[in-house]
Amino acid sequence: MNEHTLIALAAIGLIAFACQYLAWWVKLPAILFLLLAGIIAGPLTGWIDPAALFGGLLLPMISLSVAVILFEGSLTLKLDEIRGLEQVVRNLVSVGIAVTWGVTAAAAHWLLAFPWPLALLFGAVTVVTGPTVIVPMLRTVRPTARLANILRWEGIVIDPVGALLAVLVFEFIASGQSGGAFSHTLAAFGKIIAAGVASGVIAGYALGEMLRRFWLPEYLHNVATLTLVFGVFAAANTLQPEAGLLAVTVMGILLANMKNVSVDRILDFKESLSLLLISGLFILLAAGIQPAQIQSLGWGAFGVFAAIQFVARPLKVLVSTWRSALSWRERALLAWIAPRGIVAAATAALFSLRLQEAGNDQADLLVPLTFLVIIATVTLQSATARWLARLLKVAEPEPRGFLIIGANPLARAVAHALQQHDYHALLADAYWENIRAARMEGLATFYGNPVSEHADRHLDLVGIGHMLALAPQGELNALASLRYRTEFGPGAVYTLQTAAEAETEKRRISSRHRGRPLFSADATFSKLASLLSQGGKIRATHLTETFDFHAYQEKLDHKAIPLMALDAKERLRFFVADGEFTPGAEWTVISLAPADALPEDEPTADSGMQAANPA
Repeated sequence: MNEHTLIALAAIGLIAFACQYLAWWVKLPAILFLLLAGIIAGPLTGWIDPAALFGGLLLPMISLSVAVILFEGSLTLKLDEIRGLEQVVRNLVSVGIAVTWGVTAAAAHWLLAFPWPLALLFGAVTVVTGPTVIVPMLRTVRPTARLANILRWEGIVIDPVGALLAVLVFEFIASGQSGGAFSHTLAAFGKIIAAGVASGVIAGYALGEMLRRFWLPEYLHNVATLTLVFGVFAAANTLQPEAGLLAVTVMGILLANMKNVSVDRILDFKESLSLLLISGLFILLAAGIQPAQIQSLGWGAFGVFAAIQFVARPLKVLVSTWRSALSWRERALLAWIAPRGIVAAATAALFSLRLQEAGNDQADLLVPLTFLVIIATVTLQSATARWLARLLKVAEPEPRGFLIIGANPLARAVAHALQQHDYHALLADAYWENIRAARMEGLATFYGNPVSEHADRHLDLVGIGHMLALAPQGELNALASLRYRTEFGPGAVYTLQTAAEAETEKRRISSRHRGRPLFSADATFSKLASLLSQGGKIRATHLTETFDFHAYQEKLDHKAIPLMALDAKERLRFFVADGEFTPGAEWTVISLAPADALPEDEPTADSGMQAANPA
């Protein structure tokens, strides 16, 4: 491996990480930055040339990557998530495909003078959306749960169906469009369905049984699954070309819906792998664009894009959601979101090469036109979908809320302090007396074990992005931390240690199994609960240039326990034992102060301190 290849491969990974981080920082879809980075690294500077970098391995690498991405996406497809909406999803990937195909093919024929066979092939290639673009967009757009489920199901299922349609159209073209061509196409259709479904079912059932019967050690789960996905994809394609995507999709859906088969650990690994693959593929996709070819298409290409965006998609959604329970607002957002992704690019590249080898003069225009549609749909929809979802009022709120494990007096006091500053708090507890008291105080509650299957089905986490484990049972706090770490991320899960954990290391729960330690090294549930029971209160204190954090601690004789702080923009930050943090001027510190720590005539929040606990 020469030095340039090594540097280029490392650079793609670093650029992918930088784009993802920047997207998270500015709250925009990462696809925008990935495409921009690829264009800069490819056609603008010529630094990365995917064809020269990977040679003949480029298309196989893309195919295997798409297989992993599709499998990971299909692992999230739970049938109970779309109950009542099955008909909508079924229509989107059946009659809806026919609508998109027809409109797109007609636009390519009339606006770009494509012959009908090539126009039909282009229409078939571009019916797909796919998880490579849908999943990252949903992460930023955050539509309501049922809209997200519909778009996710459509994006994952439509990839193998769209690829199958493209194969059938190509087979029809290659067979000469004669009467024999029709029978040949039907035979190819049957073979692809048989090979894909059979391979996926056999592999999915076999892996599910191995997991259910514990025939595999846990450390081999991810490796076995990944290699099996590669094997099934290759085997299905060997049995019948282009059957691999259908096989891995069927395999994933079967695994996701098998009883008593846990795929959470596999899904965690595949999510990280898919994120890396999606990022790298989009950089390579954009780096391989040839601007001269796009320019040769002329303005007609933008007319084709307009037909796809403003005619085909709305018409598809109108037909597919007819007489459904979706509101007009939900249908409007569905009609806007349909970005094209890596499967369309890979399929277009494959069939373009085959048609050029067969002597088709216009086949070289298939790839640049597909790339233009990908870039245009991704850019337009990524930049506007979040705004449109908010305008239509079908977007979930920003995850500012807190899930609090426990509804005991300490948990309720913290919840009141959060709500005082417009942060939603939801308390979860299995003890009815605690739940009843919380409801009497006007707090939102969930009655039940927060780590139960019942909670998985019924605990509403809309708008919640953090967890505070404030139960007196250390084991429950640890279980909740493990459960919700994958939901909110390890940096958003916090745990208050119990007195038993603080006493000795032998009883302390491992840091791998709990959240970030709340407040301070010596803060325990018993200590804070005792302060509250003796008349202590949670109070908010406004800091200034002359009354800083040090002066505040001196005034309270270091008896108060700082809990959290808000900056001038009301952004919240918790005090934790594993990190140093000193609030500055214009911050508001929220602390638990003993009853004797403040004078009776304490100043107001504008000049000093104010009670944050309405109780």
